[in-house]
Amino acid sequence: MLAGWHVQSWIAALLGIQLLFPGTGQGTGTGPSPRSFDRQAERDRMVKDQIVARGVKDPAVIEALRWIPRHRFVLEAEAEMAYEDRPLPIGYEQTISQPYIVAFMTEALQLQGKKKVLEIGTGSGYQAAVLATIVHQVFTIEIVEPLAERAAGTLKEVGCDNVTVRTGDGYQGWPEEAPFDGIIVTAASDHVPKPLLEQLAIGGRLILPIGKFQQDLVVVHRTEKGYEQTTVLPVAFVPMTGEAQGQTPP
Repeated sequence: MLAGWHVQSWIAALLGIQLLFPGTGQGTGTGPSPRSFDRQAERDRMVKDQIVARGVKDPAVIEALRWIPRHRFVLEAEAEMAYEDRPLPIGYEQTISQPYIVAFMTEALQLQGKKKVLEIGTGSGYQAAVLATIVHQVFTIEIVEPLAERAAGTLKEVGCDNVTVRTGDGYQGWPEEAPFDGIIVTAASDHVPKPLLEQLAIGGRLILPIGKFQQDLVVVHRTEKGYEQTTVLPVAFVPMTGEAQGQTPP
């Protein structure tokens, strides 16, 4: 599942407001290139004390957190704190999630043997990089264009060639690439967006934070008979912006 970096041109996508950054491989590669990153001892300690100690068991998730260099995805001013047990600001009123939350949400998708994942809220690109070590294709949407550009660049630097970054509103998902084996939303809404449910493959899982002042992570499992929803963990995420703010919960 490891491959190299392929340089490609920038492409403008749909509606003139969505920019696609296929320099990270257009989702057709097989994961980050094998290479050595510094601060390995800090990552090992983070995984031991923050991830495994809290009950994360999936070996693929554990190895992804052990390998992906989180310090490359934070602002330079925050780099010394990259492996601490907390979220960090990444600019534009957004944050990179606490490492445990990244691991928990990834494990909850149950991605063993899965091929394609959609992420809503690219942010720094760290969650996408973790996913890229586990599945064949990652498609990720970020509404803040400078963050999308920065994330695409960082993903390129760490060798991901199976992630496609798009700038745009993620509420409607990415219908032309559906269905997805897993969907992860990294900003809070007061309801589950219907387009995302429709783009979830049979057998797939969607995880997202639901709520405004009090939030919970919710997992939705699509089966042959419909959708099964489970509340799994209290959390605190930045709100989902754009179209989500104008929708009335069903």
